[in-house]
Amino acid sequence: MQVPDIEKQTGIDLYVTKTEGIGGKLKQTSEDFIVEEVTGRDEGEEGKYLILELTKNNWETHHLIRDMSRILGISSKRFGFAGTKDKRALTTQHISIYDLEAEDVERIKLRDVDLKVLGRSNKDVGLGDLVGNKFKIIIRDVDLPEEELDNRLLNITSTINKLDGVPNFFGIQRFGSRRPITHLVGESIVRGDIEKAAIDYIGLSFPDEHEKTRLVRDRFYKERNYIESLKEYPVQLRYERAMMHYLVNNPDDFAGAFGELSSNMRNMFVHAYQSYIYNRIICRRIREKLPLNEAIEGDIVCFKNKQGLPDTSRLETVTSSKVKGINNLIRRGRAFVTAPLVGTSTEFTDSSPGNIEKEILQKTGVEQKDFRIPEIPRITSKGRRREILLNVKPAYAIADDELNEGKKKLYWSSACPREVMRQPSSGNT
Repeated sequence: MQVPDIEKQTGIDLYVTKTEGIGGKLKQTSEDFIVEEVTGRDEGEEGKYLILELTKNNWETHHLIRDMSRILGISSKRFGFAGTKDKRALTTQHISIYDLEAEDVERIKLRDVDLKVLGRSNKDVGLGDLVGNKFKIIIRDVDLPEEELDNRLLNITSTINKLDGVPNFFGIQRFGSRRPITHLVGESIVRGDIEKAAIDYIGLSFPDEHEKTRLVRDRFYKERNYIESLKEYPVQLRYERAMMHYLVNNPDDFAGAFGELSSNMRNMFVHAYQSYIYNRIICRRIREKLPLNEAIEGDIVCFKNKQGLPDTSRLETVTSSKVKGINNLIRRGRAFVTAPLVGTSTEFTDSSPGNIEKEILQKTGVEQKDFRIPEIPRITSKGRRREILLNVKPAYAIADDELNEGKKKLYWSSACPREVMRQPSSGNT
């Protein structure tokens, strides 16, 4: 099956399933795409950060934080979150707000937004807190006979179950759904070209953007006229506008321009570039026929925490004498094979998995030391590891599509009640 160009731009150039897809449309309504964030955090009763559960419908994360900061009369830089979520979706995630009382949250009354106080902490919510996401998805407008649709889905789910899950790729949301720029900005930062990073973030256009937005970006990219561009840039491009406002008075301080963004946004650039390299490592591992659900000598594994989730702070290198025992733990869901989000302190083993990781990094032309960012020290990254397999047991149900006459819709989830969802047979299909 052909991998779309948008996926290739994020480092994903293959699929593990071979069955033909089913077609159809995603997100005809926001309730067709339900996302629940999974974190390993435990909140307490004290701390300088207020921790909230945010449920939103059809809101872009950064836009919502801007509106909440305006209502509260505080800087958006006081907000923390583990990851952006799709706009056209019903999503639930954790956020933190620095130096805010629980009663102040009652002032936020926005349509399709619900906030629940979880507690307090001395640690803000950040990118490293995101363990994963649970999805419930409706695919509509599927134009296949039900028997053919069912056969394809049985093949797909059977393959996933034999793999014990799916590759734990970073999806397009990490890089920008309409404008996959985040990792490109991160790459320029890591390479030490802060000027290119800033100019690209402000002005590099992409085909899926609104035509007016593309035109003003293209004009800025060609002319670099901050004052004129501020007159033309749409108000919703507030981060680009904030950086240009800074550059009007500080024309050569591109690192300072990034200081106009929240710490979460600044960190996302380097993290996205690390995610791109990680995706390429996983693809190479699959292409080399190294297992995802089984450790081999030289792999580095992590272990589950008390919530049953992968804890990448507990790592162990797999030696020949440990392979059997580690794989027994993997089969029981107590250990997980990992790959690196490369940073200054990443360790590579002298092995097949380690050689893949080193070779992918070498092909980028970037070195580990480059993840130390002297111009913007706070986004320097030591790196960490991430499990390479997302353990899911997919299930699905087929129904008539009430929004598209004569078509089918598909409920797809890893967390649906088993009694209402179709399961593949235990044997090969």
